[in-house]
Amino acid sequence: MLTEVVSKSSFFLLRDQIEKEVARSILSFGQKNKLRDACEYALLSGGKRLRPIITMMVGEGLRNDLDVVPAALSVEFMHTAALIADDLPCMDNDDERRDKSSLHRAYGESTALLASYSLIFAAYEKIHENAEVMKTAPPPFSGFAGEVCALALKQASVSAGIAGATMGQYLDLYPPNQSFETVKEVLYKKTVTLFEVAFIFGWLFGGGMLGRLDEVKQCAYHFGMAFQIADDLGDLVQDEKNHREINAAKVLGNERALNVFQKEMECFQKLLNELNLYTPSFEKLIHMLNKTALAYARSL
Repeated sequence: MLTEVVSKSSFFLLRDQIEKEVARSILSFGQKNKLRDACEYALLSGGKRLRPIITMMVGEGLRNDLDVVPAALSVEFMHTAALIADDLPCMDNDDERRDKSSLHRAYGESTALLASYSLIFAAYEKIHENAEVMKTAPPPFSGFAGEVCALALKQASVSAGIAGATMGQYLDLYPPNQSFETVKEVLYKKTVTLFEVAFIFGWLFGGGMLGRLDEVKQCAYHFGMAFQIADDLGDLVQDEKNHREINAAKVLGNERALNVFQKEMECFQKLLNELNLYTPSFEKLIHMLNKTALAYARSL
């Protein structure tokens, strides 16, 4: 997996901030009980925190000094909710997540399902919270808070719903065939859509121009595809052992998958430059992702 993308760069500073904010946010989940404990277990089970870090990196890259932390937490809540659901016996039936018992193994299936629901709705609450924070920002940003909130809610609903991650999981369970087109559709809907949320939330709540959202979405698309292809290269041996068909490296072959990865990264860098987001943080992320993908490919 791609843990070193975060752990071996300055991103650990942003990750540390996210970790503290996630821990603090659990206090808002109400009185301590088994369901709240399950949410806490899922949220504090480690992970790269790459999606919320990207939200913060985009916000910083816009240089408007606006707070995007609630939006970053929203992204992490959505991602964690999806992982809980993916691990369930009726889905991918995974007993472990990040070297720990998956949530349904630790707390039971019904509690895991309710924890997933809880985090989804907590994610929407964080969108509203960030809009309220934006209302206190100096003009002109304060005047855009309502529109930004509406756009963020729409993006979250589309990306996580039947047009996005939910359908991606369905197609992963029931792929119509093993063509690369099917694999691309699964990768896009299951993985890329939440990267779109991460980039767009950073752009919206960071004060980016609303007329450039399509470019931001394209930027996220190329990054998300590259990220998942690199991840598939790393997971290829295990996926073949588990007879998992939806893997870009398995369908394309090692060399071709690496070529597609490199093309996606080139498109990503081009759009980053056009959006004036090519910051030192993104430069480091690009370097580490390129290095990781190449290392995975050479090991096969």
